Amino acid sequence: IANSILQREFPNIVVLRGPLDSNKVALTFDDGPDIRFTPQVLDVLDQYQAKATFFLMGARAAEHSQIVQRIYNEGHAIGNHTYWHPNLVEENLDRIRWEVTATEDAIEQILGFRTRLFRPPYGALNRDVVQLLGELGYSVILWDVDSLDWRQLGANVTADNVLANAESGSIILMHDGGDWTMDLSGTVNALHEIIPTLQGEGIDFVTIPQLLNIAQAK
Repeated sequence: IANSILQREFPNIVVLRGPLDSNKVALTFDDGPDIRFTPQVLDVLDQYQAKATFFLMGARAAEHSQIVQRIYNEGHAIGNHTYWHPNLVEENLDRIRWEVTATEDAIEQILGFRTRLFRPPYGALNRDVVQLLGELGYSVILWDVDSLDWRQLGANVTADNVLANAESGSIILMHDGGDWTMDLSGTVNALHEIIPTLQGEGIDFVTIPQLLNIAQAK
């Protein structure tokens, strides 16, 4: 089922983008924290005074708690991206509930709160999954701009994918982690083009809670 249909059916749970008149965009990063690339991404965000939202895998958050703490301390938002990154539409609801709550527990242990932001691995959803996530108190944050950076593209191609499609209110999908063989330096370098270009057009880089005017914590 298309996520655009799920967004229409569950408008209070599923989000594809923010308001068109906001002059804001939200950079989002999936699959971290990664000891190699997450600190580099944070350094670039700090350089341009841009805020972002990081959808963390529970297993990696537990392993790299200091990076999670740094993300939060530097003013970025934290979301739940499951514990082991399964395709949720292929799992039973008990497994999904475990993936979500185990990640909640890992984040709460580090930061002291339970996030209400969730992003499904691969963007894979169906009605049952959305209903469960709604019952668990989540806003399901999808995207309207895909950088395709997981393909390990060069910085210029990644930046072009974003800049050709981003507009006021956009939620931009990028990655600060992935398979250990992946080289995401193209992502890091693309930010040096994406952020100042959009800032020059009067666009602010904000967190998902700021873009959507929702709370980060449950």
